[in-house]
Amino acid sequence: MQPYRKSFAGDPLFPFEIVYKTIKYPDNELPDHLHDHYELVYVHSGQGIFFIDNCWYQKSAGDLFVIPGNTIHHSLPDLEDPIVSSAIFFAPSLIAGPSLGDGYFPLQCYEIARKKKQFKIGLAGSLRIAAEMAIKQIADEFANQETGYREAVLLTIGQLLLQINRHLLTDEITQHESPRIGPSWILRALKRIDEHPEREIHLTDLAREACVSPSHFSRVFRQLTSLNVIGYVNTKRIIKAKELLSFSDENVNVIAEKCGYETPAHFYRVFKSLTGETPGQYRNRSQAVKPRRRLPERSDGIW
Repeated sequence: MQPYRKSFAGDPLFPFEIVYKTIKYPDNELPDHLHDHYELVYVHSGQGIFFIDNCWYQKSAGDLFVIPGNTIHHSLPDLEDPIVSSAIFFAPSLIAGPSLGDGYFPLQCYEIARKKKQFKIGLAGSLRIAAEMAIKQIADEFANQETGYREAVLLTIGQLLLQINRHLLTDEITQHESPRIGPSWILRALKRIDEHPEREIHLTDLAREACVSPSHFSRVFRQLTSLNVIGYVNTKRIIKAKELLSFSDENVNVIAEKCGYETPAHFYRVFKSLTGETPGQYRNRSQAVKPRRRLPERSDGIW
C-alpha cells in the first residue's frame, strides 16, 4: 500500500488554498498522504489523533499543526466528538522571504518542526485569538475576492507566521517535546527508517529488534501508520529523491542509487506511482518554478 498523493486544482500563479471550518469524520478523512505544498492546520473544536511523519499527536481545540511539504500524515478524528478544523495549503516559494540581516525568515516554524520532529503547537490567550482571526480573514478574502485579495492573503499569512515564529523562538516548546503516542519500539523503527531510508530494511529485522513477532509488528505498524513497512520505506525514499531532483544537478541514476534502488527501472516505477510523474518530469517542473522570494537554506544543506 502506498500513501495517497494529494493534488491541488487552484490557480498555479497563486498556489494558496484554504479549507475553512470543516467537520472531520473518520470515514471521510484521507489515508496516509503527502504533497509538495506546506500546510497549516488549526483545530477549532473536537478531539482526535494526528499522525505526522513518525509521530502521533492528540488533537484538541486550540492546537495548531505546521506540516512541511513532502511529509507523510493522516488524521483520525474522534467519532463521538469530531474535529472541526481549518487547513491552509501553500507553495513555499510564495511565502519565503529574503534575509534582512536578522536571521528571520517566514518559514522558520516549519524548519523548527522538521528539525525537532515537533509539529504541534498549543495556542492560548492572545495568540490563539490572533490565529483564529487571521484564518477567518484569509477565508473571507478568498470568499469575496475583492481587488487585491491575494496581497491581503499574503500579508495576513505573513503576519500570522511572524507571531508563530516569535512564539516558538521564545517559548519552552522549542526546548521540550510534547508526549507522543505509540509503543516505543514502533517509534524506534520509524526513527531508523527516517534517518536511513536508503538502507535495506526488512520486516523480520525490525521485528527482531523490537522483540515481537513479524506478524504483530506488521499489524501494529499498519494500524498506526496505515501503511506496510515497504510502502513506508518507499515513501521516505521518494521524498529524499524529490529533494535531490529539485536542489541538485546529480544524474537521475545516481539519485536512484543514493535512495536505495538497485536499478533505475525500479526507481522510475516507484517514483511515478507515488508522484504521477517521471523523475525527469518532476525535476523539470520543480526547477522551473521561480520563487516569489528567496527560500532559506535548510539546516542540513538541502532546500
